[in-house]
Amino acid sequence: MIDLSHVENWVFDLDNTLYSAECQLFAQIDARMTAYICERLRLERGAARKIQKDYYVEYGTTMSGLMHEHDICPDDFMEYVHDIDMAPIDENPQLGAALESLPGRKFIFTNGSVKHAENVAGALGVLHLFDEIFDIKAAGYAPKPRREPYEKFLSSHNIDPHSAVMFEDIVQNLEAPHALGMTTVLVHSDAAWLDDEPHNKRPARPGDTAAHIHYVTDDITAFLDAAVKAQHGRQKLQVRS
Repeated sequence: MIDLSHVENWVFDLDNTLYSAECQLFAQIDARMTAYICERLRLERGAARKIQKDYYVEYGTTMSGLMHEHDICPDDFMEYVHDIDMAPIDENPQLGAALESLPGRKFIFTNGSVKHAENVAGALGVLHLFDEIFDIKAAGYAPKPRREPYEKFLSSHNIDPHSAVMFEDIVQNLEAPHALGMTTVLVHSDAAWLDDEPHNKRPARPGDTAAHIHYVTDDITAFLDAAVKAQHGRQKLQVRS
């Protein structure tokens, strides 16, 4: 039974969460990161790929590692890696209807940029339904899964963590919100290309869970619909009693 009746703030990761990883949109970003490292550090693809994933594991994002180790410009990096074809994403009116039915505020919380989030949410047809986008720049370039960006997000929007739910596709990225008191929902996918990611940092696959995960779903739209219906059902029971 899904019980999100306490939720007043709905917080969504962006990539591989608001859309299915199976469309491989993020695979384009992944390839662009490798190309960026090849060009900027003058490395062959294999060496660049290793640096990309090593920094991802150590620093939380590849960009954070490149900033620390090579003093790259984050805006330049994000502009380059988010220069992708949005064709794999279709407008999703069902997701839009589910989001619109949610009571309270809705946010996108991403390690990417506002521009990328606007492009993705716009392609999905849901951009207008979000109150705000909290991106890596707003977080002071401190990426998930570090605790600081979650604390800054909650503080800057005056959110009681016990009134919030976080949707994410990476198990590790839900540790901090759970510790802060947020409800956690893990979104998983069966996309084959995800096997290339470091095991403890890859988007969730079927069967993945952890003690800090409250709910798991492979269909965020169906999950939101079920949560709203469950809440309406409880309200009717209260009226009848």
